[in-house]
Amino acid sequence: MKMNLEKLKNTVLKGGQISRQDAIDLYNEDYDELRAAAEEIRKHFCQDQFDMCTIINAKSGHCPENCKFCAQSAHNHAKVDVYSLLDKDTIVNDAIEKYRRGVPRYSLVSSGKSLTEKDIDKVCEIVKAIHEIEPGVKVCLSGGLISAEGFKKLKAAGVIRVHNNLESSENFFKEICTSHSFDQKIQAIKNAKEAGMEVCSGGIIGLGEGIEDRVDMFISLRDLNVASIPVNVLNPIKGTPLENNKILDQEEINRTIAICRFINPKAAIRLAGGRANMEELGKSCFRSGANAAITGDMLTTYGARLEDDMEMVKKMDYHICAM
Repeated sequence: MKMNLEKLKNTVLKGGQISRQDAIDLYNEDYDELRAAAEEIRKHFCQDQFDMCTIINAKSGHCPENCKFCAQSAHNHAKVDVYSLLDKDTIVNDAIEKYRRGVPRYSLVSSGKSLTEKDIDKVCEIVKAIHEIEPGVKVCLSGGLISAEGFKKLKAAGVIRVHNNLESSENFFKEICTSHSFDQKIQAIKNAKEAGMEVCSGGIIGLGEGIEDRVDMFISLRDLNVASIPVNVLNPIKGTPLENNKILDQEEINRTIAICRFINPKAAIRLAGGRANMEELGKSCFRSGANAAITGDMLTTYGARLEDDMEMVKKMDYHICAM
């Protein structure tokens, strides 16, 4: 087993790719050795870079999509705030405040299948206002299944990166959502790339999927050449169909992140939702191949305090940047 681990690690370090079956087999390698190998790959390709971002729930609730994990879906019965796109001053002030506290990336996240044309125009106005005060803010957007034309307008306004999670594998996707398809997700990512934008896309583990589904998702992200991969760990929310799902233990999370690093050696692998349920807010993930995080609260759940994350990153000898 150890010989296989070394062989696959060296394949990746030399610029090669591992196969689907290789990645599945890696999952059962010795825990400490797997994490160490993932870290060696991370250091080789990413050095000490740590990409930190924060998000704002810019438009909340009443989403027409039926994603089983989501508190904001109108099909579910979770208690969440409901509001249309926040006013410009609220978002601009929050973005500037977070940037001046040391977070280089700021993402507006919107509920719904896609932003309307009116919302896209409003986002463009907001982004321009942010950059009038702080040109250095790296503004990202999670706005659903937007057209190539919509993305071009957003890019021209200063949005540099689009977030659109695949959520899971193509095979498992229909088990968690039927109101839109995996192919529509892929098309939205291609639309963003066509517009010249960077892409942030990952998924959620703990939905009930198998390791094969996780590997398939990570391979899909590799094929799309995604720059940033958020790994969310399901935080079962009361009122959703997945409210009774088991919370994953830290070893399973770390093994999954290590496999992601083998498949996507150059990506920013970003610890995202679910940190509140992890040991030390997921600190060990950053010694298992992860090198990025969403700091602060998530959309409808608690996250990590910005100051705590800053201190942790410093103590782990990472350098915060926008990868």
